[in-house]
Amino acid sequence: MTKRDEYEQKTEKLLDPIIQKNNFELVDVEYVKEGGNWYLRVYIDKEGGITVDDCEAVSRELSDLLDQHDFIPEAYILEVSSPGLGRQLKKEKDFARNINREVEIKLYKPINKQKEIVGFLAGYDEEKFTIRLEDESMIDIPRANTALIRLAFDF
Repeated sequence: MTKRDEYEQKTEKLLDPIIQKNNFELVDVEYVKEGGNWYLRVYIDKEGGITVDDCEAVSRELSDLLDQHDFIPEAYILEVSSPGLGRQLKKEKDFARNINREVEIKLYKPINKQKEIVGFLAGYDEEKFTIRLEDESMIDIPRANTALIRLAFDF
């Protein structure tokens, strides 16, 4: 297990009671380095959407717990936010909740000369995503070739 995975898992355990108490959903935790700074990012959601006050409450409570447990030796910036409109789908529950919703998939290697596919998530399993295209045809996309899958949105 990498240091990053360990920090993310420990943070999730600290978050669990906070999330349950507030009837939120923990969407993701990520520990990443950007521009020379480490960030511990927590994405939360709830029915009807997350507010700034929700993020602030979770941030304050989590910050206190992180200070108590002190398992991340590097300096980092804690960010708590909503996953946003174009959120990435990562977990099985994300895929299950978004069946028949429009998704955008970015590929490592082109399929039919395309590295980006937009369609409706018709199904998934351990090996692949099944996408219903606009013309109602179906295409299977191997998970191993999927760089990113997220909800599609139009403005």
